Amino acid sequence: MGSLSIWHWLIVLIIVVLVFGTKKLRNLGSDLGGAVKGFKEGVKGADEEAISGAHDKNTGQTIEIDLSHTRDKVHEKREG
Repeated sequence: MGSLSIWHWLIVLIIVVLVFGTKKLRNLGSDLGGAVKGFKEGVKGADEEAISGAHDKNTGQTIEIDLSHTRDKVHEKREG
């Protein structure tokens, strides 16, 4: 009794079609689809820009760091 059956949804759909008309509903669906498509393209473009930006920052240089003094301090703490 608390849940809506298929007949309730059909009645609601008929009322919506009568109030708004099929042309307005078709335009609304088209506009909504275009907005979703634009949003997806925007997100995809932002992801591609982030990836290409990360590749641009990588210059191919190798950085060498001498960590031998750090390793000695760690061994001293473990032993002491």
